[in-house]
Order: sequence, then C-alpha cells, then structure tokens
Amino acid sequence: MTTKGERIEIRLLKDEYWWGGIVRHGERMPFGAHENIRLSMCPNLDGNQGAPLLVSSKGRYVWSEKPYSFEFKDGALILDDLLGTIEQGKGHGTLKGAYLAACQKYFPPTGKMPHELSFLAPQYNAWIDMLRFPTQEKVMGYAKAILDAGVPPGVLMIDDYWYIYNGLWKWDREAFPNPKEMVDRLHKMGFVVALWVSPFITCDTRTFMDLREKDWVVKRLHDTQKPGDKPLPAIFRWWHGWSSMIDLSNPKAFAWFQGELDELVEKYGIDGFKFDGGDPWQHRLTDVSFTPQTPNDHCTDFARLGLKYSIAEYRACWKLGGTHLIQRVRDKAHKWGDGGLADLIPSGLAQGLLGFPYSCPDMVGGGEDNDFVDGWVFEQDLFIRWAQVSTFFPIIQYSRLPNRVLDAKHLELCMKMVDLRVKLGPEVLELAKHAARTGEPIMRHMAYEFPNEGMERVLNQYMLGSKYLVAPVMTKNAESRRVRFPRGKWRGDDGSIVEGSCEVEVSAPLARLPWYTRMG
Repeated sequence: MTTKGERIEIRLLKDEYWWGGIVRHGERMPFGAHENIRLSMCPNLDGNQGAPLLVSSKGRYVWSEKPYSFEFKDGALILDDLLGTIEQGKGHGTLKGAYLAACQKYFPPTGKMPHELSFLAPQYNAWIDMLRFPTQEKVMGYAKAILDAGVPPGVLMIDDYWYIYNGLWKWDREAFPNPKEMVDRLHKMGFVVALWVSPFITCDTRTFMDLREKDWVVKRLHDTQKPGDKPLPAIFRWWHGWSSMIDLSNPKAFAWFQGELDELVEKYGIDGFKFDGGDPWQHRLTDVSFTPQTPNDHCTDFARLGLKYSIAEYRACWKLGGTHLIQRVRDKAHKWGDGGLADLIPSGLAQGLLGFPYSCPDMVGGGEDNDFVDGWVFEQDLFIRWAQVSTFFPIIQYSRLPNRVLDAKHLELCMKMVDLRVKLGPEVLELAKHAARTGEPIMRHMAYEFPNEGMERVLNQYMLGSKYLVAPVMTKNAESRRVRFPRGKWRGDDGSIVEGSCEVEVSAPLARLPWYTRMG
C-alpha cells in the first residue's frame, strides 16, 4: 500500500513492537505502546547508520525512499516530515517475515560479501595504539606484536593521519618512507591492509582550489550572503576543524575520488578502506550540489564509494542495505553502561534489522579518543567483558592489543576469546555467505528467531544465526546473569543442558562467557 501526505497515523496492534530508523537508538527498541518517543531521520543519524525502514513483530513494515520523522504515541505510529512517498506492507506474520519482505523489495542482497578474512580472524585497527601519530615503524611493530602474541593475522587498518592532508590521499613520506615495502611485508605476514579516508577537503590547499574551480565541492548560501547571490563552497566543522566537502553527486567528482583510491590499490597494494565522516547532520537541506540531494543522500553518495572494494567499513551510512559494506557501531567510551559496553548488542541488532548484516562492534575496550584525558583509568575487567560481548558478532575488531594492555591473568582470559572466535570463524563465514544470498542478519534478535515467545524486549542477549544463543555479562563486578531460553533444548558452554522455555540465573564469573548451542 502506498500513501502520501503530510501526516500518516497507523494504529498499533495488540502487543505489537517495532524496530528501525536509526541504529544509534537500538537501546530504545523495540518501539511501541510502552514508551512515547519521537525521532527524525533527517538530518541527524546520531553518528551511525540509518534507513527509512520500520519493521513490526506483527509482520508489518513502513518504507520510504526518503527520510521522515516518526513518533510512537498513544497507541499509534505517526509519520510526518515526509520527504517522499510512504509505502506500507502487512500480512507477513512475524518480525522475520516483515524484514525479509521489505529486504527483497527495497534492498535485495547483491550476492557480495566482505573479504573472507573479516570473519575468519579478528580485525585490527591501529587507532588507539597510535592516535594522531602513525608511522611505518609503528605499524610494523604493531603487526609484529599481534603475531608475537599468538593472535592470527587479519584485516589491519591504518587509521587517520597517514596522508598529507584531507583530499590529498598521498602518503606522508616523513612518517611512511616506503609504504609499498610496508604493505608487501604485511601481506607476507598474512594481513589484509586498509586505509582511513574521509569526504573532506582541507581548505587553503591546491586540492581545494582545483576542486573548487571544477565546481566539484558542495556549496551553500552563507549567512552573510543575500538571496540571489551565487552559492559558495560550504565549509563544514568536524573533529579536524573546518573543511570543504567533495560533491560526490557529481559523476566527475566521484570518479576523481574513486581514482585516488584506486591508485592506492594499484600502486601500493592496499586492499580496502575505512570510510569515516560523511554524516548527514553536517549538511543542510539547502546545500547545493550537482544533483539535488537531501543530507542523507550525501551520506549515501559517500557510501557508494565503498561498493568497489572487498574491505569497506563505515560508521555512518544511509540506506544501501543488502550490500557488502561493513557497518561499525559508532565510537564508544571505555565504560560500562550507556555510551559504552551496554550499547553494543542493541546497536548490532538494529543494524541487522535495517539491512546491514556485516556488523562490527566498536574496538574492544572502546574507541573514543576523548577517553585519553587526565585521570582516565583502563579497566582490564571491562576489556574482557567487551571481548566476550564481541566474540560472536559478525566481525570483531581490536585496537588496543591484549598483550600490550593486560596482565597475565586477563591476557589468558582474552586469548580464550580469540581462540573461540578463530574456532567459530568458518561458521561465521558460512553465515556471511548466507547473508549475501538472502539478506538475513547474521546477528539476530531473539524475537526474529523465536516469534510469539515474548522475546521482543530482550536486549542483553542475541543469536548468532539460528544455532548459538549468546548471553554475555555487561555489568561491572557481576558474576551471574539471567538468561531467557526459548522453547527447545540448549547445551551450554559449561556442559549444562537447559530445557526451554524458561528464565535461568546462570553463573558467569569473569572467566566465562555464557553461550548455548541449540540442540535438535
């Protein structure tokens, strides 16, 4: 059913729950009669992924090609601020039925998946280890430390500041005197190598002047200008300061940026990229581009760059579900609770239900650089619980290397998680292949796998595929937790057998990640 208008009201069914819209609000999902909430998808996605999709536990969905606002209030779902046509689907029975129906119609899987090593071994990002001062020597030392610890090689990301400036994607030769030799050595060690890039262009540079003259940057009418004046290059404030942004709606500008990335692939052997920035909140609806775009469309344009590469990780993305892009949970603080460890599972589940199966939690232990201030304390127990939460995610990413930050006791516990992930790797890879064919999430909400069992509001455990139930501890100093078991028989990692459906208090000291295998 297709509907248009300034405001649409959909009455909620009895015991109906909804998911979708903005990944960052996964901890508030499912939406429904239990809480009044209003969210807008344009222009702020709160630093993570989004899609114009809402899916219901009663087999209904809402979709639009453009962003909109939605509100759950007084037993109704209200849609307004509509920038496009709203399409509704119903009669699909369950959350899984609604999701798969929307997936096949609006973002069918492409059949492609990320590089296999993303699933077979941990992914490593050098950001926390080096912050704003990466060098060739440090990168090689980082890689050696990984192997010296007995940890398998995987995707290795060289994060920010490897280049001369934003927009000039050439190696800083003071820091990286022989990048080709470095990449070749990393490949021989078994690593796959990715580089950080952004859509920004540093102003007061030759690159900016060249792109400005070609009319390849986003423009806007500035506050000091009058209506009718010619728009000037838009200047965006972000974490590096003030920059211009390439207009990726322009095919020539897009081809230029793609060519810069391709040169890194062809000349230096780079395997892929970490694409950062590109958030829609940085744009205005009135921004001027080659093709008229919403702020969210600009975010999609940046994400389209990654479709060419087998390693393409994004923190901010709009639409493009069903593709092989890796979607990372936004940077989290090194802390327990909201904004830290507690956000990982709800965010990962929301990603899967918006068409992004290749979910990666933030770096184990947190990746927010604002943690590094006076008085900051590294918590080894938190690092272990973070590793446990992440081990069954589709992709797991380390930045702080366990053998560099943990004492012997905690290092042993962390290595157990690394070994478990390597053991699980082939099964995760098969689930990734399944996702490429079907669009199904790899990490699944309990209500997705077990409809009509009252699992809709369970946010602290999840399923890996349909086989493994994962119930990590996310509370400081806790040594047990309650686990909700669906119908059927479950065999625990500790050898216990549980007959569901039931709720059980299970022992979970720091040395244990409770996980259960579905039997039969």
